[in-house]
Amino acid sequence: MHEVLADERIAPYDILLGKNAVRRAADEVFGRARASGAASRDAIVEELAERLEALRQETLLAVINATGIIVNTNLGRAPIAVEALHDLTAVARGYSNLEYDLHAGARGSRYARVAALLSAVTGAQDSLVVNNCAAAVLLILDTFAKGREVIVARSQLVEIGGGFRLPEVLERSGARLVEVGTTNRVYLEDFERALSPRTALLLRTHPSNYRIEGFTHDPSARDLVELGRRAGLVVVEDLGSGALVDLAQFGVARERTVQEAIADGIGLVTFSGDKLLGGPQAGIIAGKSHLVARLKNNALLRALRVGKMTLAALAATLQHYRDGSFAQRLPIFRMLSATVEDLQTRARAYVDAVPSASIVESDAYVGGGALATDRIASVAIAIDSRNADELAARLRAAIRPVIGRIERGRVLLDLRTIAPEEDSTVITALERVTGKA
Repeated sequence: MHEVLADERIAPYDILLGKNAVRRAADEVFGRARASGAASRDAIVEELAERLEALRQETLLAVINATGIIVNTNLGRAPIAVEALHDLTAVARGYSNLEYDLHAGARGSRYARVAALLSAVTGAQDSLVVNNCAAAVLLILDTFAKGREVIVARSQLVEIGGGFRLPEVLERSGARLVEVGTTNRVYLEDFERALSPRTALLLRTHPSNYRIEGFTHDPSARDLVELGRRAGLVVVEDLGSGALVDLAQFGVARERTVQEAIADGIGLVTFSGDKLLGGPQAGIIAGKSHLVARLKNNALLRALRVGKMTLAALAATLQHYRDGSFAQRLPIFRMLSATVEDLQTRARAYVDAVPSASIVESDAYVGGGALATDRIASVAIAIDSRNADELAARLRAAIRPVIGRIERGRVLLDLRTIAPEEDSTVITALERVTGKA
């Protein structure tokens, strides 16, 4: 047993899985070996290594994103900043003033600190944070439109990842959907004709990962706000990914920002914390204080609220927007800002170390729904192999899994989504799977 556990194929799993888990797996493998009476030491080590690797891949692992998709939903969307991770850890390891006012020495609001930052960054009067953007929309509908009508342009009845369909969310909330206009052209008059005593909300939604181009028309946000003012109705806008800065400065398509929606007079704006914002998973509602107050009084909020770690990470992320350091501190913007020349310089270290590697041009993508198809010029490491699927699988089985993509029979590792500090880890993995190490 001691020799098997000390084997170089087994020993690393003490750190990856813990000594107790390794020992339990070893006991099972040894038990089967004793029962068969024929297993050799090498066979036991091989079986135990396979068992431990299977256990490792069942856990939530840190992986290296070499796909070229920056906001990669399958890989956890946007990585958070170091400062956000630090603050998250600090409040997680002990007690915090989550709902305690240090000045008054009494109970406080868990949302107050983040709300102050959101107001400073977006210009909103107040805000609220729930566990994701779908929950934010659901809370608004449940608060303002249960048993009543919500008017939505037919061009905005979207379905996004995970089967999230706006009409179904409306139905589950108890609201009744009223579609207006046509798929490609919707006018303010369509909304006006649909108004009734049962109307509760006018809703705008982001088209997410699709576009309608050509012969199109939609009423402006300000026109809807004016209609809402005249009719005494709340106007809500779901921005989805939630850009807080003009993304055109990073060479990608411009997205409507939260600040613009607030400035247009939208009553409540919903957006995600973990996509274009670059923070932890969260659904954020920002807008007018009297409307947010009604949301806070909804008993459903308790089922949707976020905990101290999410609030700590979100606050640290928002602080980078407030002090103007977001481009340097948030990983998503560092990836967007990297020049092709920088990526080519890094790529040379790969080809120097791995004989079968070559440097190729690549297209990276922002991802995350809002800019899912927006391409960014990039650089990738291409690995020629007789079996690209097998090579990709071996990279995924590395101690730190490397997730690439396959194109034209080659494995491609896009450097735009590999952090510079991860280069040595990826090179080591490549050396091992290509037979150099």
